[in-house]
Amino acid sequence: MVTLDMEDMGPVINRLRRAQGQIGGVIRLIEEGRDCKDVVTQLAAASRALDRAGFAIVSSGLQECLSSPDGVNEDDKAAMERLFLTLA
Repeated sequence: MVTLDMEDMGPVINRLRRAQGQIGGVIRLIEEGRDCKDVVTQLAAASRALDRAGFAIVSSGLQECLSSPDGVNEDDKAAMERLFLTLA
């Protein structure tokens, strides 16, 4: 099992908080009856932030997997590959 390095997660948490704010913005825009373009632009920004956070998490997991003193565990490697493909 690959665990996340909490030192690497600071930027990920910041990105997720930013996405959380963007999603709140999307909700407000819809509730205010704002223009479709504004809503979709904000939604796309939130989506990109979530994607980048996911890829950063997978990248951290892959680094952890590859730097293991016991070598690369094939089950962990396969699990990380599946996670990557889930995001792709």
